[in-house]
Amino acid sequence: MHTIAVTQGDPAGIGPEIVAKAFRDAPEVLRHCFVVGDVATLRRAAQAIARPGVGGLPVAQISAPQEVLTMPPRCVPVLPVQGIPGPQPWGQISAAAGRAAADCVVWAARAALRGEVAALVTAPVHKEALSAAGVDFPGHTELLQAEAAVHQGVPLTRMPVRMMLANDELRTVLVSIHVSLCEAIAAVTRDNVLQTLQITHAALQRSLGRVPRIAVAGLNPHAGEGGLFGREELEVIAPAIAAARAQGLDVHGPFAPDTVFMRARSTPQRPGEFDVVIAMYHDQGLIPVKYLGVDKGVNVTLGLPLVRTSPDHGTAFDIAGQGVADAASLIEAVRMARQLSE
Repeated sequence: MHTIAVTQGDPAGIGPEIVAKAFRDAPEVLRHCFVVGDVATLRRAAQAIARPGVGGLPVAQISAPQEVLTMPPRCVPVLPVQGIPGPQPWGQISAAAGRAAADCVVWAARAALRGEVAALVTAPVHKEALSAAGVDFPGHTELLQAEAAVHQGVPLTRMPVRMMLANDELRTVLVSIHVSLCEAIAAVTRDNVLQTLQITHAALQRSLGRVPRIAVAGLNPHAGEGGLFGREELEVIAPAIAAARAQGLDVHGPFAPDTVFMRARSTPQRPGEFDVVIAMYHDQGLIPVKYLGVDKGVNVTLGLPLVRTSPDHGTAFDIAGQGVADAASLIEAVRMARQLSE
């Protein structure tokens, strides 16, 4: 059984708490996992989730990933990252917290790229804290993309990645990620849409074991209504779909954005028509998945030479340190990372 690295996230947010909760409440899922972070930060998190009359959650320091193979359940193994700041004030944006979070991600990414761990699961980071720390990337995805490009010895443009948000009922992949809406619209080009289709097809074919059925959402209302509400569907998206189909991909659309997600949703009563929906921009794709339950959503980065998942929520500074944050999404992220890495 290969090990999985779980980064602690921003130490001022709920990341360490939900990591500790996951080890306590889902020991089978977290078996052979370890935390990349700071021992004192995880011990403080274990104290924050303590319950009256229930024994404390032990936090153990390890020196190598393979040590977790013999660790008992309901114990949090932490591999400390040298030089990172310790516990930070709850709920406060700081350069120290951003630096600690980023350094943990870099360590875990490099370990995964070297094949020392099977996958990494990243707890939430805060984009302003990363910026304050001088990190040149707005989030996990871009940071991991840069690390992978360096490892492969290729320019960033040759390491294209995409974000997929998935739960038991729906998967969606985004053409663009963390950019303004104006920039997102400009990013809807034939090449970007086609590349998204290719990355999605390759990733899901590996995980599903068959050719995935891909639906494509339009950019405009009613998918442009034949050009009445915009011509991107006719001039950009449809040609990209045609090119993908010529390459053997099972792609359909563009469909009206307000109905395609319902068609793709799979429930016990009705299987979805599609395995995944390609969305043209961030909120178009993420709102439908999050509406089905933030606690169920898992963020998966496609296109990397490693497996990376993360829970679908932020640092939640307003409740950090109170022990009330829900670890369900993190547990699902670990479960999915294990499935994808196996």
